[in-house]
Amino acid sequence: MGLMYRIFVRPTLVFQDSEKAHLRSIKMLRILSSNRLTKFFLSTIYKTNKKLSITLFGTNYIHPFGLAAGMDKKGEAINGWESIGLSFAEIGGVTMLEQNGNPKPRMFRSSKHKALVNRMGFNNPGSEKMQHSLHSHYNKYGKPKIPIWVNLGKSKLTNNSDAHIDYSTTLERLWEYGDIFVINVSSPNTPNLRDLQGEEELRKIITASMNVNKIQAENRNLEPKPILVKIAPDMTLEQLEQIVNVAIDTGCSGIVATNTTVSRPPELSGDVVLQEQGGLSGKPVKDQSTEFIKHIYKFTNGSIPIIGVGGIMNADDAWDKIIAGASLLQAYSGFVFHGPSLTKDIVRGLGKKLSQHNLSNIEDAVGLMHKEGN
Repeated sequence: MGLMYRIFVRPTLVFQDSEKAHLRSIKMLRILSSNRLTKFFLSTIYKTNKKLSITLFGTNYIHPFGLAAGMDKKGEAINGWESIGLSFAEIGGVTMLEQNGNPKPRMFRSSKHKALVNRMGFNNPGSEKMQHSLHSHYNKYGKPKIPIWVNLGKSKLTNNSDAHIDYSTTLERLWEYGDIFVINVSSPNTPNLRDLQGEEELRKIITASMNVNKIQAENRNLEPKPILVKIAPDMTLEQLEQIVNVAIDTGCSGIVATNTTVSRPPELSGDVVLQEQGGLSGKPVKDQSTEFIKHIYKFTNGSIPIIGVGGIMNADDAWDKIIAGASLLQAYSGFVFHGPSLTKDIVRGLGKKLSQHNLSNIEDAVGLMHKEGN
C-alpha cells in the first residue's frame, strides 16, 4: 500500500498547493474513518501487527510511534490516526483566541530533500471552539482508543507578559479532552514566541498551567495530566540545559525535541523553495534533533522522558532517536513523503532492530548508546 501511495497518490499531491494538499488529505482521512466499513478497511491495511509496547506517563502505548503536532490542527481526523496504526496523536497547536495565521502561501515542500517549510502561524479555531468541537466528537464517537495529546500555543494578540494566561486558559478549556498537554514555546512563526523559552518566562507559563491542571484534576477527583515542553533546535547547549532544568524544577513530565528550525544547512542553498521564511522540517533537521535528544538524555542521566521528533523517514531514523534517548517518537513530514504506511514500516523495522540487538522490548533500547558496552 505504501508503494501505491508513492506511485498513484503522492504524484497528484505534488502538483497541488502544499496547504491545499494537506487539507484535502486530512479531509479524506476524516471521511474514511467516520464510516465503520471504510474505517475497518483502513485498519486492516495499516494496523501494525508487531507489538512494541512501552509504558510511559502511566499509559501503555502499543508502540512508540505517534503523530506530531501541526498535521491535524483542528482535531478533525482523530478517528483516522488510530485507523492507520498510530499509537497516539497530537492535535493543534491550539491558542486561546481564534486566529487565521499568517498570509498565504505559507507552506512549501521540497521532494528532492524530503523537507517542508511552513510559516502557518498557529492558524486554529481557538480553544473555545475547539472545546465545543471535541465535546461533540467525543459524544458522537466516544473516547478515542489511542491517547490524544494537545499542543498549546500562544495567541498572536496576547502579549508575552500575559502568555501564562493564554496557555493555562486553553489547557483549562481542553483539559477534559486531552490525555497529555504540550507547551509549545518553540514555533518560529509567531513573533517573539521563542523568547518564552527564557527561564523566567517559561517558569511562569508552566507554573500557571500546572496550577490549572491540579485544579481541574481535583474538581473531577482525578490525577493531574502530564504536561510536556516542546523545544526549538536553534539554541546553544547551555540554553538547552537551562530549559530542561526549568522543566524538571516545575514538575513537567517530559521534553519534546525538537520543533522546526529557522536555520538552513549549506547543502540546501540551491533549493529556492527551502529558502522561504519559516520553520524547516523533514530530513534536514534529523541530525540536529537527534543530537539534542542525546544531550538531554546524557545531561539528565535519562531521568526525564524525551519524545523524539524531526526528520523520521524510516526505521533507521527512528532507531537512532530511540538509542539516543527518546522513549516515544513523532512524525509529520515523514507522512507527507511516505504516506500512511510509514507507521507500519517503522514499527516492523523497529522489531527487526530489537532482534538484531537481542533486546526483548523498546524500553531496553531507550538510551542504548549511553549504556555500558555500547
